[in-house]
Amino acid sequence: MILGIETSCDETAAAIVTGAGEIRSNVVSSQAHLHAPFGGVVPEVASRHHLELVLPVVREALAGAGAGLDDVATVAVTQGPGLIGALLVGLSAAKALAWARRLPLAPVDHLQGHVASLYLGSEPLEPRFLCLLASGGHTLLLDVQARGAFTVLGGTLDDAAGEAFDKGARLLGLGYPGGAEIDRLAREGDPDAFSFPVARVPGLDFSFSGVKTALLYETRSLGDELEGRRADLAASYQRAIVRALVERTTEAAERTGAERIAVVGGVAANSELRAALPDAVAPPLELCTDNAAMIASAARYAEAVACPRYLALDAYAQSL
Repeated sequence: MILGIETSCDETAAAIVTGAGEIRSNVVSSQAHLHAPFGGVVPEVASRHHLELVLPVVREALAGAGAGLDDVATVAVTQGPGLIGALLVGLSAAKALAWARRLPLAPVDHLQGHVASLYLGSEPLEPRFLCLLASGGHTLLLDVQARGAFTVLGGTLDDAAGEAFDKGARLLGLGYPGGAEIDRLAREGDPDAFSFPVARVPGLDFSFSGVKTALLYETRSLGDELEGRRADLAASYQRAIVRALVERTTEAAERTGAERIAVVGGVAANSELRAALPDAVAPPLELCTDNAAMIASAARYAEAVACPRYLALDAYAQSL
């Protein structure tokens, strides 16, 4: 069994996954209620809350799997990218647990974890495929050649798609996390009510700063009419972001000749994106947002570090 630990942002998560990809338990404790008053994640608050929750979450994951630390063969943990303070909490906990049992430790890249969410369950996706990874911190197009290996075809030049959703929700006076709030409100609005720009940048890259600025100007121009047009704004804004994701993904598939498309990351839970890419493979909703099962899954294809060499490992905030 693999014990996975994930603390890259504002979810404290632990999971038990077998070598065959069966999820025995997957526990996620969200901090969204703590960060909601600020409209986004406060790194110091996140780090302190991870300190309080990481061991209780690990205990719950072990209990849910009917297992103990003696049953664990490998400890897996997110090494980066993410909030450095939050990452260090999970990494330190994983080191301590692994060292206490003299177990190997598998440091996992968070992006590899999202892709590895596709390898769980009874019908895992087999490479090669084109993968759109869209989350609060990243928007990437990946050519996945093998499990544990991919080539980046394009990325965002500014905001990530999830970040654009969160900032847009803040402009509209909605709650946090913003993506879910916009998705909910957009169902009540007209996506053709406003025309928001879809950036055309070179290559297979994305840009979401322009649509965010357009929403800012639109909310200012509406003034007292904003309240009555909020649903239309949400629907139109969401449509522009989804169009950008779908058009670029379709273009990448045509350029690479990809026969299969997958969508992972928190934005993969967006209902309009799923409807716009009906033939794409996506993980179950509970595996789209940050979780530890995906980290344990990625550890099956990562190189584990033997005890005690992993004690020198450090976290990293940006992709290596």
